[in-house]
Amino acid sequence: MLPDTIHKLPQAERFAYAKILAYMSRVDNELSVEEMAMFEQRLGTALLSPGQRKEIRLALKSPPSLEESLQALSPEGGRLAFRDSILMCAADGTVDSDELEALKRFASLLELKDNAMDRMLKWVSEGYAWMESGFELLNDL
Repeated sequence: MLPDTIHKLPQAERFAYAKILAYMSRVDNELSVEEMAMFEQRLGTALLSPGQRKEIRLALKSPPSLEESLQALSPEGGRLAFRDSILMCAADGTVDSDELEALKRFASLLELKDNAMDRMLKWVSEGYAWMESGFELLNDL
């Protein structure tokens, strides 16, 4: 699990954060096992109530708009949701064109720097490579 600050956000922001992840999970009309695992892991970090978790899982079928969910987020919450959206989109090993377009729109709505998405994608790629080297190390022990 990532060391994080999501649990420090107010409850309403954590709920909006989870709605954004639900939205991002559906942008390409596919939800891989890896993306679902990342979604559930990040949902656990958000420390939502059981009722909110149930509502978020229902939102996977018909999520609210990105703009609607962003209204309830602070700049910090928005950046955390952006980061975790990229983690989730990349969890299956690829970020397809629909996901890239949604991430570009997300970065624009957050008014992030022009290179924000590229920098985050590089960080995610390096992180997944680091985790893969850990699996290789385990197999070599």
